[in-house]
Amino acid sequence: MATKETFSLSGENLLKKVKELIAEGNIRKITITEKDGRELMSFPLTFGVVGVLLAPVLAAVGAVAALVGECSITVEREPPQEEKQ
Repeated sequence: MATKETFSLSGENLLKKVKELIAEGNIRKITITEKDGRELMSFPLTFGVVGVLLAPVLAAVGAVAALVGECSITVEREPPQEEKQ
């Protein structure tokens, strides 16, 4: 079962936080919402989505960051994989 985590932050820190989360590598989905709860954007991250494929997503996140004051990011993480014995 995937776990969810929510971060509240200002628009200027949005792109930086999204990049940090993507670098972690265990993210399944990121949803960005305004402080009133309205969803601004949501995008899935799958294994193999790297580099050039992330550029349009990061450009969109940058545009959203420029428009919003406060927002929250909800992160859906992959469940930890159990070690096979």
